[in-house]
Amino acid sequence: MNAGAPLLILSAALLSACKGQGEGGSGFPAPDRPVSEVTSSQFSTEDQRDSRGEAQTVMELAEIEEGMTVADIGAGNGYYTVRLAARVGEAGRVLAQDIDPEALDRLGRRVERYRLDNVSIRRGEFADPRLPANSFDRIFLVHMYHEIEQPYEFLWRMWPALRAEGQVVVVDVDRPTDAHGIDPLLLSCEFERVGYELVAFKDAPELSGYYAQFKAAANRPEPGEIKPCRSDSVTQG
Repeated sequence: MNAGAPLLILSAALLSACKGQGEGGSGFPAPDRPVSEVTSSQFSTEDQRDSRGEAQTVMELAEIEEGMTVADIGAGNGYYTVRLAARVGEAGRVLAQDIDPEALDRLGRRVERYRLDNVSIRRGEFADPRLPANSFDRIFLVHMYHEIEQPYEFLWRMWPALRAEGQVVVVDVDRPTDAHGIDPLLLSCEFERVGYELVAFKDAPELSGYYAQFKAAANRPEPGEIKPCRSDSVTQG
């Protein structure tokens, strides 16, 4: 997938924008930015999202094919889960994960009602998606990354779950992290500090934001080696 000019702009800006500081608990740095409060899993109605072709657009950009194994992190009521299940087919697998037990209960009932035998449900943790290693072709983080309280630890623990050609898909909004969004430069900086590489970026009004895609780099740094991105440098650099 070719990211085009926006990817080149992002990559160049990151060289000067990402400057580290700070230490956090558990050996991981704390983010140098606010974190959005966790809100309802209902981003907007599913009919509204389908009317602008959201899931279809994201799955096309992510090149989702039959037989893939994918994870839907922050699955909520399952908007992406059920559509991914149909896309990967009987030979594929979808793992739906959330930290909200009530949302998972609702999703479980929906999965049973739709008879989605290729979907599994698991409860995650605030700093750990708890994904099995070397298991996923794609991992989806849709309109939820800005709510992760410990993004560096979360991304670090997620890194081993990707298969050799696996990639992480992020959909978010370009606005402050305490207003339920994240600047794409800051997003990319945080991913790169933990051992990922940006491979695609697209401004996408039909997604009410932007689309970004990352792959695992050759090496993952040790927790104590991770330097947090300075949000003021990213947004002003």
